[in-house]
Amino acid sequence: MTPRLIAVATALGIAVSLAACSAEESESDRLNVNESGTWTVLTYSIADTNLEPFMMTDLEELGEVGTQEGLNLVALVDRSDGYTDVPVLGLDDWSGAKLIEIGQGEATELDDRGNINTGDPDVLASFIAEGIELYPADNYALVISDHGASWPGVGADGSFDNDTLSLAEIDSAISDGLAKSGVDRLDILGFDACLMATYEVASTLAPLADRLIASQELEPGHGWDYRAFDEVADDSTATADELGSAIIDGFKAQADFEGTAADITLSMVDLTQMSSVDAALKSFTDVLVERADGIGPTVGRTLAQTLGFGQSPDPSQDTHMTDLAIFTSQIGVDLLFASDAADELTRAINDAVLDRIDGQATQGATGLSIYFPPQVDYFDEDYRELPNLGGWMDFLTVYYDEGEAIEEEPVLDAGADITFGPDGVTIVGSFDDVTAENLSEAFIRYGVVELDGSVTFLGEEDAELSDDGSGTATGTYDLTFLTLSDGIDTTTAYLSLFGDRDSGIVTADVPLSYYSPDGEESGDLVLSAVIDTDTGETLAVTYYVFDEESGTYGEFAPEPDWIIVPVVLNVLEDGTEEWLLTSDVGLYADLDTLVYDLSQLPSGVQLYLELVVVDFGGDTDSVSGIVSIP
Repeated sequence: MTPRLIAVATALGIAVSLAACSAEESESDRLNVNESGTWTVLTYSIADTNLEPFMMTDLEELGEVGTQEGLNLVALVDRSDGYTDVPVLGLDDWSGAKLIEIGQGEATELDDRGNINTGDPDVLASFIAEGIELYPADNYALVISDHGASWPGVGADGSFDNDTLSLAEIDSAISDGLAKSGVDRLDILGFDACLMATYEVASTLAPLADRLIASQELEPGHGWDYRAFDEVADDSTATADELGSAIIDGFKAQADFEGTAADITLSMVDLTQMSSVDAALKSFTDVLVERADGIGPTVGRTLAQTLGFGQSPDPSQDTHMTDLAIFTSQIGVDLLFASDAADELTRAINDAVLDRIDGQATQGATGLSIYFPPQVDYFDEDYRELPNLGGWMDFLTVYYDEGEAIEEEPVLDAGADITFGPDGVTIVGSFDDVTAENLSEAFIRYGVVELDGSVTFLGEEDAELSDDGSGTATGTYDLTFLTLSDGIDTTTAYLSLFGDRDSGIVTADVPLSYYSPDGEESGDLVLSAVIDTDTGETLAVTYYVFDEESGTYGEFAPEPDWIIVPVVLNVLEDGTEEWLLTSDVGLYADLDTLVYDLSQLPSGVQLYLELVVVDFGGDTDSVSGIVSIP
């Protein structure tokens, strides 16, 4: 999350070469050109990434439906030469892009495009125009599939320096493609990608489609179940809404089958209603901007408690996307002067989101998220370039200004009250009255004191700020630490816990490094597990990879013989922090055999426990102590 000259030349030559090819072949030479068909589905598969194995399965699913009377399935599929060599629908493995028509159990190659850049908007625009020209229908759907990054865009073409399609490029590509084809707008625009169900995406692309289908949260690698397109093959009168709901239902059913349903989201947004959402967001932010003085603490606490998506233990890798309607409705409760505007915005969002699903860890997700870094230090200046922000940028500006204007940083009284009990060890800190109102969140982190005086941290999790006037922050650690085992070796891992403790569902993120067997490829992963704390059951486990260059997220599927190594945070006595590998040999990456366990710290271990409070401007203070486990 750079196009080369050859990609530009190829893109410019596409229409000419394909038109010439089409002129030479008869209607019977293609599987099923349905001149008066009901639906044409265009699939733009940016598979020149580590998601290629998943996308090849998606194509096989489309092949179970196949082009038939009333339905045309055409795809531009760009593959790599390093992730999988499986044949697809009767076509041998290839590298580069092919334009294919997907039949029932087979595919017909319409054109071999070679090594083109799918991060080039001209390539997407040409694919849209050509697909519509070749397969005219009453209704059109476009599905863009790859890694997603929310408002920064989608993609990462591995053959072109991981070039992505920015939101502005997606907008221009679809607009140009529709203009060339003479079609006003798509019936459905889908993103089979992470994090794309955002206000920014929906508002920007609203003029180009009637419906948006996308996920607020990271998507599991299997993505959509493309067999759902059978909905319009079986019923030529099926509407876009019926197809959209079938896609959502199919995604949920497949996630249930794959064991990934605990943290999924998928929503269908009526883009024709986004103008109402735009207006309501502007009214809401106008009220907040007008009354900006003093709203910072309430906004900060509300943000910290609102459902977020694409979260990471590393703030620099967090997407900072928050559920818009959840945030809005709570602000309306806490700030009475904004309640009417908040209610109006919440209603507009609810009206626009026609269908949605969530999981146990994403319960209550309302269908649209919005970019809201908690402090200005995490804000991406590229965001200012987006259009149609509905006053949101004005609100962020005054909120960050108020945070930076905080004169008194938070202060915790010297010393912490640390006690052992049946739930483990509890640390309590007291904060002063002057800075208490500005606090937005608290957390604890814990680790083992080494012989050299450094601390090897084992994890972090949320703590609680009192709301009863007692002026305390409290965190409890159950004295367990995470180990991972591949059945051969076992090693310690760092555990970051976050979620709604009241619901009993938390997400546990474990930072890892990974290596291919030959050592040629390496990088950073997060092993993300959704856990029911009441039963101890693990509801879902997934590897996610973050690409720093493109800023995109997606599931990563290392081969079973690849190596993963957990990393832990080590802090020296002088405060120097570094992340260290916990093993010299590592573990095999096969999720099916990987065993993780919470072990109890033994008696006598010197435990470092730290409680941190944060105000809405990002200022912090902490108290800590070292105790011996009884």
